[in-house]
Amino acid sequence: MTTAPHLDPARKHDFVLLFDVRDGNPNGDPDAGGLPRTDPETGEGLVTDVAVKRKIRNMISLLKEGTPGYDIYVEAGVSLNSQHERAYTALKLDAKKKKDAILAAQRWMCETFFDVRMFGAVMSTGTQQAGRVQGPVQLTFARSVDPVFPAEHSITRVTQTKTEHIDKGETTEMGNKRTIPYGLYVGYGHFSAPLAKKTGVTSDDLAVLWRSMQLMFEHDRASSRGEMALRGLHVFTHSDAFGNAPAHELFELMSVRAQVAGPPRSFSDYQVKLDESGIPDGVTYTRVVG
Repeated sequence: MTTAPHLDPARKHDFVLLFDVRDGNPNGDPDAGGLPRTDPETGEGLVTDVAVKRKIRNMISLLKEGTPGYDIYVEAGVSLNSQHERAYTALKLDAKKKKDAILAAQRWMCETFFDVRMFGAVMSTGTQQAGRVQGPVQLTFARSVDPVFPAEHSITRVTQTKTEHIDKGETTEMGNKRTIPYGLYVGYGHFSAPLAKKTGVTSDDLAVLWRSMQLMFEHDRASSRGEMALRGLHVFTHSDAFGNAPAHELFELMSVRAQVAGPPRSFSDYQVKLDESGIPDGVTYTRVVG
């Protein structure tokens, strides 16, 4: 059976991710009181690669719960050192034989944890270490196409936190929500076949990665995030492991522009175009979403 180009781990892939948010906060900045992240010079919105990978990890946990090889290394409430200890326990490794133990633990970590295999990890902490893995999948910050306008909305709550506040006669407590009216974000990603060979990425892993991206906003709903949706996932697949064209040249083939006079307030206010005639020989384009 022939493997679809974008599912082949022996080939280089570059991809474009488009998602939007309406009346929500896609990625709050703790240094700015939780306001949506922005570029201070342009006003364009930002979503970190870490935020996107967190959503992917959470979705993998739902899609592949209980499936061997799809555990998550960076998981809330679980220390990283305790994950390394699992490898030493499973393989009965002797930490005193440091070099051999680290190599064996590293292989086990790649086989066991999807996010180590895909994103890499620094596992050189604690007494039972597993070294450092450079992951084949790397994501950029996502940036909004147009400036966004963060706003803070005051809200009231009728239930007090502390009983003594009720005893004092207080009837409401104040709070706030921080949102943007609308933003369409574009992020980029890269898949290195040579690195994937080292970590053991399979065609099934790639299929799960694309599937998790398709679903990650559908199962990450929260009132603070408003309405978030994946609007595009476009994959450029090269004919070999090292690539037939620079990634930036492929990304420049795609244009995303507003087609309304006023502030954009929906995805339909934008036009997304791909110059397919400019795709170079040896590169295959797959529209996964969009």
